[in-house]
Amino acid sequence: MGFYGFPGMFYRMDPTYSLVVIGAVICMIASANVNRSFSKYSRYGCKRGTTGAQAAEKILHDAGIYDVQIRHISGDLTDNYNPGNKTLNLSDSVYGSSSIAAVGVAAHECGHAIQHNVGYIPIKIRSAIVPVVNLGSKLSWPIIILGVILGSFNMLNIGILLFAMTLVFQIVTLPVEFNASSRALKILDKSGMLYKDEVRGARKVLTAAAMTYITATVSTLLQLLRLILLFGRRDDD
Repeated sequence: MGFYGFPGMFYRMDPTYSLVVIGAVICMIASANVNRSFSKYSRYGCKRGTTGAQAAEKILHDAGIYDVQIRHISGDLTDNYNPGNKTLNLSDSVYGSSSIAAVGVAAHECGHAIQHNVGYIPIKIRSAIVPVVNLGSKLSWPIIILGVILGSFNMLNIGILLFAMTLVFQIVTLPVEFNASSRALKILDKSGMLYKDEVRGARKVLTAAAMTYITATVSTLLQLLRLILLFGRRDDD
């Protein structure tokens, strides 16, 4: 259990800390699940022998996208699409691999590039709020801690509001991720890049990955709820 209090107040056990523990546990379970799914389907090569990089190039070109550069980056599951410099970055376990998991992940990142290309509204909203969210995430906890030290509930409420921006960002991210996976699976199925049974494997990998975004959102929601329960219901005298 955590402890909380204000200057001049008795510090006591904090039962709301269990919310943080619950959030951490579900995030760890989701992370373990995606690692397990990716590892499993990384052992199955797709019958056509297409690598992640090759799949990405074909999907982008079929969508009429030629100005996105496909790059090889280090790490595992570090794959991402950067709309700022229009790069699709594929990790060690995806770029040169011809596994079902690699092709599925590469297709998912292409889904983001296609979203950006067609002007998908949620990804536009997410990109627009990134600067505000980044600022809020940096300032929220220092302001909350300062509010505790000074015993200022107004400062605490400001800190909580800034922290809530992270939750808003994660909520906006959910449809972006789900839509990218949906686009990826439809493309893989219709293009024949993967056979039906292979698409099912790719779907399991992407579904497991989607769960990490859901659990991260739930975890942040629980942390926000804890902050509100502790500090958000009072005002300065």
